[in-house]
Amino acid sequence: MKALDRKLLRDLWTIKTQVVSIALVIACGIGGFLASMSTHESLLLTRGQYYDAARFPHVFAEARRAPDFLAARIADIPGVSAVQTRVVRDVQLDVPGVVQPMTARVIGIPVAAIVDAALPQAMNRLSLKTGRWPAPGAAGEVLVNNRFAEVRKLALGSEIRVLLNGKRERLTIVGTALSPEFIFVTRGGALPDDEWFAVIWMDAGALAAAYNMEGAFNSVALRLADGSRVRDGETAGDATTAAVVAELDRLLEPYGTRGGYGRAEQISHKVLSQEIEQQRVMGTILPAVFLLVAAFILNVVLHRQVNAQRGEIAAFKALGYDDLAIGFHYLKLASVVVAMGILMGIGLGDWLGRTITGLYTEFFRFPTLNYVLSPWVVAAGSLVALLAGFGGTLAAIRGVVALKPAEALRPPAPAEFRPLLLERLGLGRLATPSQRMILRNIERRPGRAAMTVAGIAGSVAIVISGTFWTDAVNHFIDIQFHVAQPAAVYLGFAEPVPESVRFDLSRLPGVRQVETSRTVGARLRAGHRSYRAGVTGLAEGAQLQRIIDVDTGQAAPAPDAVLLTTRVARRLGVGPGDTVTLELMEGRRAQATLRVAGTVHELAGMNAWMRLADLNRIVGDGPVVSTAALVVDRADQDALLTRLKDVPGVATVIVKSTLLDTFRSTTARNLLFYTGVLTIFAAIIAVGVVYNNARIQLAERAWELASLRVLGMTRGEVSVLLLGELAMEILLAIPAGFVAGYYLSLLIVTLTHGEAFEIPLVILPPTYLYAGATVVIAGVVSALIVRNRIDNLDLVSVLKTRE
Repeated sequence: MKALDRKLLRDLWTIKTQVVSIALVIACGIGGFLASMSTHESLLLTRGQYYDAARFPHVFAEARRAPDFLAARIADIPGVSAVQTRVVRDVQLDVPGVVQPMTARVIGIPVAAIVDAALPQAMNRLSLKTGRWPAPGAAGEVLVNNRFAEVRKLALGSEIRVLLNGKRERLTIVGTALSPEFIFVTRGGALPDDEWFAVIWMDAGALAAAYNMEGAFNSVALRLADGSRVRDGETAGDATTAAVVAELDRLLEPYGTRGGYGRAEQISHKVLSQEIEQQRVMGTILPAVFLLVAAFILNVVLHRQVNAQRGEIAAFKALGYDDLAIGFHYLKLASVVVAMGILMGIGLGDWLGRTITGLYTEFFRFPTLNYVLSPWVVAAGSLVALLAGFGGTLAAIRGVVALKPAEALRPPAPAEFRPLLLERLGLGRLATPSQRMILRNIERRPGRAAMTVAGIAGSVAIVISGTFWTDAVNHFIDIQFHVAQPAAVYLGFAEPVPESVRFDLSRLPGVRQVETSRTVGARLRAGHRSYRAGVTGLAEGAQLQRIIDVDTGQAAPAPDAVLLTTRVARRLGVGPGDTVTLELMEGRRAQATLRVAGTVHELAGMNAWMRLADLNRIVGDGPVVSTAALVVDRADQDALLTRLKDVPGVATVIVKSTLLDTFRSTTARNLLFYTGVLTIFAAIIAVGVVYNNARIQLAERAWELASLRVLGMTRGEVSVLLLGELAMEILLAIPAGFVAGYYLSLLIVTLTHGEAFEIPLVILPPTYLYAGATVVIAGVVSALIVRNRIDNLDLVSVLKTRE
């Protein structure tokens, strides 16, 4: 073994605890990167495989009632390779033992075409999870989506009741299934709703007969001929999709179409795609911070290690070792540290990735969720860690290796003494001698102190960026569900009904206030840009469905104008005073050119708002509404919900409290895991920075501290000199970390904004206190370890080493 290699082993053993602490910080960076990117890759791979196997469509459209013969004309549209027509209805669902009425989307499938294990559909193929397919000719046998059956504990053979066209029908569950349309199960919003919303597949003939839809359809799905060029779930040719949608709308227009749309606008796919993109963002930002801190610690440790070995370096140079060999020796030292971090990081990243991917099963329902840790992800993370480690190492050894042997053999010049700024201001008597010694040491080496403060501040920032989500989500819930939607129960009607329905609703049990509105599907156009959105008409002075701008407060629609959310306005490239063309997708598909009265910064939805009277005038079918909001006495809520089960015109009933409970139960668990992981990571960084800094200072100042012990100072007094400096650096780092954490959180929020909703940047004082306390505890642990080493200093040995 070469002499330098033996020295390498001795050095590694001497600083073994520092090596482990640095390796742990590197492991956190590598682990975070691998976990986020492997989850990103796994979701992409699983989604792509599932979409291909299930033949997920590229284009969708709904109509009121279109004849079956139209399918052949749709298939002739250039670019279309396959067409699937069906009947789909949203109905009330009644599960035994549950007071609240639920909503079900009933989809007709060709049960008679099922032969043996053949799948029943050419597109949107179902994956049977449990049970069997409904038997051809068997009345009332259905499949339900697997998640709903799990949550509601519905066994095979269980009976449920649905309101089909005003008639209550008993259905028997014979199996559970998954569909690519409902990977994310929701009635249409951005929140998961698989506890109160079910998907039911039943015989297409029976469903059509219930709604007098024989020989007709109200839903159509298309696959495009360029489907082989699908990337990341989106169709490769947006122009092809747009052309197909335009021609599809033309064909369906006489039959009450609500407008076609591409896969990118399908709600389940949109939410899944946004989550995948967020994983990619999170996989780059936070790991970058970890690796920067690791490079900083490695730089500091090696810089001081090299400085402490000036004499040894000079001896090696005198014996004939050149600069390259000596530099390579220290690079090998860094390589060992980084290699340890990479190995630990790979194991940590694989475990975290599998855990995070598993958490997604609460939100996304795949037949199989395949976890994959791609070699390129491991290689990329390892390369970044090596570059960070080598960068810090080269910066550390550059100056000392360049020294001449004779110069290197001399001890470094002592620091120049000068009075403290406090002393120069005549305020020196305000500090004790120990405090002046601490301040003097910091003032003499401001760069080193600043680097230590920066490293600790980084750990504070990481804790904040991982824990502010709880504050932000709670604020989102408060604004969106308590301020903007203060009612307790929201109803959706199967068809538009007269405005006078509010008088009928007000007579139901416990109802104290009723407010109605109408939402119409529309396409907004501004020049060459367009966007498909729902236009909601609000009654004059509406208070149960408010338009809340998070920057300015409540807003209201203006007469003969449209109010747009900022996200829609950006999509269309318009602002207040501009005009947009409103193309309605219901009724006689009227068009109108409207002035943009203003924009509102809402947290959820891509919305357009008008006055109810103006919207009804444009639609042209009289004063009708499609939704209602109810304020209900809590004591009478169960009686109201029971009564609503027998109201045929009501298709959906949403109880706000239950929707929020479902959201919180899943989100809180995931946030707790995420926050816990980042807190542990940040604590490791804080310990790494504080402990390494304390150990190095102890090594550099051992002679000084031993001398003070000989002069009569106690162990506690000596410890204060060293640990007091670290305490001051932590105190300076915490407020700096608060600022850094705010801007790091702002960066994350900005990069993860989606169309469906945005998480506001809200960080409450307890979150800052939590982050500061985490770092203080990490600092105390480090200080106790170093204090033990101070107490066990061998005074004779230490004093003998001084030149």
